[in-house]
Order: sequence, then C-alpha cells, then structure tokens
Amino acid sequence: MATEIKLPRLGQGMESGTIVKWLKAEGDPVEKGEPLYELDTDKVTQEVEADASGVLLKIAIAEGEVEVGKTIAVIGKEGEAVPEEAPAPAEKPKQAREPARATTPPREDEPDIASTAAEPSRDGGRIKASPLARRIARERGVELAQIQGTGPDGRIVAEDVERAAAAAPTAVAAPAPVAAEIERVPLTSLRKTIARRLTEAWQAPAFQISMSADMSRALAIRARLVELAAGGTKPTISDLLTKVCAAALMRHRAVNATFTGDAIDLHPSANVGIAVASERGLVVPVIHGCERLSIQEIAAARADVVERARGGKLQSADLEDGTFTISNLGMYGVEQFVAVLNPPQAAILAVGAVEDRAAPRDGAVVVRPMMSMTLTCDHRSLDGAVAADFLRTVKTFLEEPGLAL
Repeated sequence: MATEIKLPRLGQGMESGTIVKWLKAEGDPVEKGEPLYELDTDKVTQEVEADASGVLLKIAIAEGEVEVGKTIAVIGKEGEAVPEEAPAPAEKPKQAREPARATTPPREDEPDIASTAAEPSRDGGRIKASPLARRIARERGVELAQIQGTGPDGRIVAEDVERAAAAAPTAVAAPAPVAAEIERVPLTSLRKTIARRLTEAWQAPAFQISMSADMSRALAIRARLVELAAGGTKPTISDLLTKVCAAALMRHRAVNATFTGDAIDLHPSANVGIAVASERGLVVPVIHGCERLSIQEIAAARADVVERARGGKLQSADLEDGTFTISNLGMYGVEQFVAVLNPPQAAILAVGAVEDRAAPRDGAVVVRPMMSMTLTCDHRSLDGAVAADFLRTVKTFLEEPGLAL
C-alpha cells in the first residue's frame, strides 16, 4: 500500500518548513533512510530522509512553505495507484471568482482552474504550467506553447517564462533608468530566526568585561600541535581557546549555565558553540563535551561543523544544547568587539586578533603577542565578580596552558 510522506516536525516549536528542492524525481526508486529532499527550517537547511522504500509515485508539493503534517509526496510500488486527494470545494460562479483572482495572485503550488483550461498545447492537450507562470506569461505577452518547461514532467514554471521574456526581442529599447532601484531581499527562515533571537538578546540586562592575554606560550603550543597533526586537521588558536574555555567552565559552573525564566540551569558538560558566518547568515554549531576532548579532537569536530555550516548541511542536532559560545573575529583583523548574547546561555566570549603590543614585564617594556577578550554576560544569571573570576581563569590558562590539563 502506498505511503504518504508528510512534513516532519524536526524540532520543538517547529510549525512549518520550506521545501527547497527534491533530490529524487517522480518515478525514481527510493530506499528508506535515503536523502529525499532539502528542507529549510527556522534553524538550518538539511536533507530529510525517506520514511519508506519503493518508488516516488508523486511529489505533491514541489517547493515552498509547508505546514508540519501535510502530505508532500507518495511512495509505493511501481504502477501502484496514488491515493486521491480530498475533493475541491464546489466551484463558484465565474463573476464571484474574478475579484479574488485579481487581488490574490496564485502561487506556484496552487491550482488555477480557469487558466489551466485556457491554453491548449501543440498536440491538442493542455500545457502544464504553474498558475504563477501563466500570470507572468499573460502580463509579458509570452506564448506558453513556445516555452520548454523545466519543472517536473516538463511543467512550465515562473523562471521559464522570465527567461523567455528576457530573450524575446523588443521593438524599442527601454530608456535608461534615471536612478537605481531598491533591491528587496526577502528574509529567509534563518534570517528571521536571527532577527528574533537578537531582539531577545537585547532585552536581557547584559554587561561586558574585558581582559587581554599574553599568547606567547599558547602560540608555541599551537605550533607544536600543528607539527604533530601528521596529516590531520591542524589545530587553530580557536581550538586551543575552546579547550581552555571548557576547562574554565568546569571550574566556574555558574558561567556554564542557561537562564530559563524561573531558574538557572547549571550544566555538567561544556557544550561550546562556535559562531560561523555562512552565506545564509550567522549560525552557531555546537561541539559537545569539549572538556572531555583533546585539542586535536576539538579541531577535527570544528572543521567538520564549519564545513557543513558553510555548505548548508547542518542538522538540527548540531545546533542544540549549547551552554557557552565563542565568537572569534581575529582572522578579520578585528582588535576587540562586543558579541551579542546567545539566549538562553549566560555568556558569550568575543575574541580579537593576536597582535604584538608593548607590555610591562619586570620593570621593563617588552613586545608580546596579546589577544583581547570581551565576555558578555546575562546579569540575570551572572554577577560581575563571578564573570570576572571566570575570565581571569581563561586568561591564566592561555598564558600557562599546562594549568588547563
């Protein structure tokens, strides 16, 4: 019996998702657990696996936003009949429909009975085209019969019509614009989430403290670790910093905390989030249990999540259960900055570039590789003295890395 594939709930609070593209076409064989389509949620774009094995009999929704639980495809045996959809409501008189069609343009995934029946194909059948493609064709004066569709089963989509309209010769050249037009970029699900979470962060009573660490010994240890990497991932200063912060978090558990509204949860393990800039926006994948990992293991885990973050391949689990975040802009030459809280975490550490600076040592002024650190804290979870004690420990561990072991 055919299996209806419904949009899954991939995280707490998820109510809908946006289908980006299908990795299989109708008629393709599918194995259970095999990636079936890409889904954009409010956290990440990820591949979703098939719930059953068989043949992809039907793609009910090719792309766009879909509510959780809605049927998006059907998988069954080859040649098996596809379950019929619920009957559409009775058709209203034409004069009652026209105003609605004029004020509410159809989307790609919505049926348009009037336009579907309006245009015959060359062989006397009906042209397969989305309602949006038909509307654009009418507005641009493009003949659908002259367009080769690129959608499923040769269906003409809006992009096909736009390309045809752009390629069509014009009798009179359009006048040059007197001013550049504003380009409007719609918010993605991830960008909406970033906006919401940053707004939440600014509502928290936050404070910042800063210190600088002499990185002479940390740089020497990092250089030695690179020599010992033996073809593996080369550890970075960020990897060493992650290990040092994890050790400090175990000594100052009040910082390894999340604020729940009516309680403060102190976590037994340091799950450190690494802020990563991607084409889709800022994401914070989490490396779990950093206090138990070696610097080389942290480096390998960091390289993996960063690569997948920039390739849009993170899973929901990669972004969950973080207890502390590090944001490093040193590679951009930033000397010092303030990072915004990552709720509900109690603190986030902003790290600048390692720079040669004059520093007093034993009554003399010497040049040392120094790194600025700024800790942003949620005052509802942390007091200044506790935060300062934690940052002092991080500074001590960076200047004497052996103390963190």
